[in-house]
Amino acid sequence: MTSPDVITSAEAGEDAAPREGLANKRSGPGPLDASLSGTFQLGGDLPVHRLGFGAMRITGQGVWGPPANREEALAVLRRCVDLNINLIDTAESYGPHVSEELIGEALAPYPKGFVIATKGGFNRPGPNKWVENGRPEKLREDLEGSLKRLKVDRIDLWQLHRIDPGVPEDDQFGTVRKFQEEGKVRHVGLSEVTVEQIERARKTLEIVSVQNRYNLGDREWESVVDYCERENIAFIPWFPLNVGKLAKGEGPLADVAKAHEATPAQIALAWLLKRAKVMLPIPGTSSVEHLEENVAGAGIELTDDEFSRLSGLK
Repeated sequence: MTSPDVITSAEAGEDAAPREGLANKRSGPGPLDASLSGTFQLGGDLPVHRLGFGAMRITGQGVWGPPANREEALAVLRRCVDLNINLIDTAESYGPHVSEELIGEALAPYPKGFVIATKGGFNRPGPNKWVENGRPEKLREDLEGSLKRLKVDRIDLWQLHRIDPGVPEDDQFGTVRKFQEEGKVRHVGLSEVTVEQIERARKTLEIVSVQNRYNLGDREWESVVDYCERENIAFIPWFPLNVGKLAKGEGPLADVAKAHEATPAQIALAWLLKRAKVMLPIPGTSSVEHLEENVAGAGIELTDDEFSRLSGLK
């Protein structure tokens, strides 16, 4: 239980009312309400709506520097609250630092029950360049910076962005364990990991989430999804709405989208939500209009037959 004098994004502020003139706007096949995606108890004590928001794209090109339209980026973040999104995923490496700074500026103090997940463990030598760095001192620097930029005293979900193969795993896991013991991290997650790596980490840490690339057109990590579902670990798919060639021409995806008067991306989201009860998609965007389109798909319910037909696509 968090002590009263510790500020986390989930416990700061009060319940936020939607801004007048925005909350009732509609787009696409359904109401604009992320709660229609269902709820998952993250870490057993943080109820989050299963459709969240990924904040990588509110940075500049190559995930580097400030966004081209700063005011639109801030508007996207504020609109998340209106749309009942209560989970935002970011990382200190997005920008670097830019995404976290914008989140802190736009949303702090956070609405009650609002969860910010962030990550550490990458060096950013330039645009589109990513180098693992799991040295304890680097992870410490990342955490302390995130706390300041996000304007909280504790991170609700801190994720090791990659397990650095050049640093002993026990050193990385042990460092994150210290973060929890110090009260600076509430829950811990991993990113781009195998089942074997998750199990090794769980010898030191309670792992509550895994974030791997996964979508209708890229299912390399099926075994990890199945493992997370068995263990009730949140699976946070990044790049969740990519459908690639599956959206071109006629076929099951186009047919299902037409039946629901939806876009292929909205159907891809619905497929993810039906795939596993632990699935927490975090589609990102720098556009309010695109954000609304994503949330409009939160309540689409696929039939078993539709799900089966889509699952057969490759």
